[in-house]
Amino acid sequence: MPQTSAQLKGSLFPLSVLQLEDNNLEKLQQQLTKKLEQAPSFFYRAPLVVNIEQIGDADIDFLLLKQSIEAKDFICVGICNGSNAQKKQARIAGLATLQQPKVNTKPSLQEAASTIATKEIAVEAKPVPAVAAKAAKIVKQNVRSGQQIYAKDCDLVIIGSVGNGAEVISDGNIHIYGKLRGRAIAGAKGNKESAIFCQSIEPELVSIAGTYWLSEAIEQSHWQQSGFIKLEHEQLVIDALPAMNN
Repeated sequence: MPQTSAQLKGSLFPLSVLQLEDNNLEKLQQQLTKKLEQAPSFFYRAPLVVNIEQIGDADIDFLLLKQSIEAKDFICVGICNGSNAQKKQARIAGLATLQQPKVNTKPSLQEAASTIATKEIAVEAKPVPAVAAKAAKIVKQNVRSGQQIYAKDCDLVIIGSVGNGAEVISDGNIHIYGKLRGRAIAGAKGNKESAIFCQSIEPELVSIAGTYWLSEAIEQSHWQQSGFIKLEHEQLVIDALPAMNN
């Protein structure tokens, strides 16, 4: 018997979940445009799963929804949290129907609040000049779940922790004087010299200039340790912060 040339194997890949608040697709496109402008090297052609839980049993034109998302340079993979009728219509439109993973408020190396990747994945980013000198954006508070902080054309300093489900984005470096448990995206416009500094490394996701890791990619020796994450030979690496001399 000839061996088959295709094999199906279980695997985990990172998928961003888009929370759909209503059926206003024009509003959705505006929000996606803003998101892409914030971090083009990270979000360009990013795969999305649309969470339609807040829509309830409303009728949705899934083909138009898919076209609206992909018109903004994202890839619409499928939906989650839909009714049986909505799932049927989504499949007719060529979308997958997925079960959203449960959120763990205390992620480990094997579990995260979002889908886990098995290794780092590099997203092609166009080289851009280094970010011009500009005063850093300083946030003196914890960044909580659902919040997003963006520092345009400058560094971002968080005097506090970044919680699960929170997102901090900077066109330059990110400094976190606390725990990083959410998502940190540095060099959002493609600056490969950017880095992420934090006192406790335990993120859902870290990204520099489009190259990113999810929690499983971070070695046990670095988990919940202080350090800084940088790009080196097109790969993310973690170095320890220098010890303070008394």
